[in-house]
Amino acid sequence: MVCLLLAIDVGNTNIMLGVYDGNNLQMCWRISTDRARTEDEYGVIIRNLFQQNGFQAECIQAMIISSVVPPLRYPLGRMAQKYFKVSPLIVGPGIKTGLNILMDNPQELGADRVVNAVGAIELYGGPLIIVDFGTATTFCAISEKSEYLGGAIAPGIQISTEALFQKAAKLPRVELIKPQKVIGKNTVESIQAGVIYGFVGNVDGIVRRMCNEFQHKPRVVATGGMAGLIASESETIEDVNYFLTLEGLRSIYEKNIPKRKVVE
Repeated sequence: MVCLLLAIDVGNTNIMLGVYDGNNLQMCWRISTDRARTEDEYGVIIRNLFQQNGFQAECIQAMIISSVVPPLRYPLGRMAQKYFKVSPLIVGPGIKTGLNILMDNPQELGADRVVNAVGAIELYGGPLIIVDFGTATTFCAISEKSEYLGGAIAPGIQISTEALFQKAAKLPRVELIKPQKVIGKNTVESIQAGVIYGFVGNVDGIVRRMCNEFQHKPRVVATGGMAGLIASESETIEDVNYFLTLEGLRSIYEKNIPKRKVVE
């Protein structure tokens, strides 16, 4: 029987799931984050995804979970034991990452940013700037020596546009696609231009200022659901990797293999 690793990244908006056979990502899914779901609901959802894509749950011999939503750590941990018979590795204090964090308080650094940094260092090496388009837009700076220097956090695209719609009664919700022109001819085009090109300018502005604080020009890598849309217009983003977080989880798992045990 093939032994597979299930990597789970829990964000505030979405949960990303990836199945690895060694270093190879076999399949990935994205489901909505719901803090009210129970261990049984998550177990059924994930097992159904497996069944629909020809995977056997019994093939999962290890699991690693990264979460920025503390209330979901316990139900997902119970789900792993109940539905997959494995004790998951939870990214947090005491876990080997190989990352040297040069921040005032390293414990403040979110698990998602740690995992992204580990994945990016393995794939690209330093120096790096990682831009993650999630619920928040985060910018992480990695030195030539693969040290985590710090970063910046800005409101994400979705929550920014949601605030706009809630506070401006006459503005409709629109599909976030790139308009043909910056000068919109109607309300929908105007909102799309302001949001898309506004965030492009936001990202490029922050990245350029961060680059000025590096001794050597860093590689700029983007990840997250909106990465491709913004990167297509950005002058600073060089690579888009939608699976960066999953790759980081796989790498962290490999650094902690001796500690993993299958639940009997």
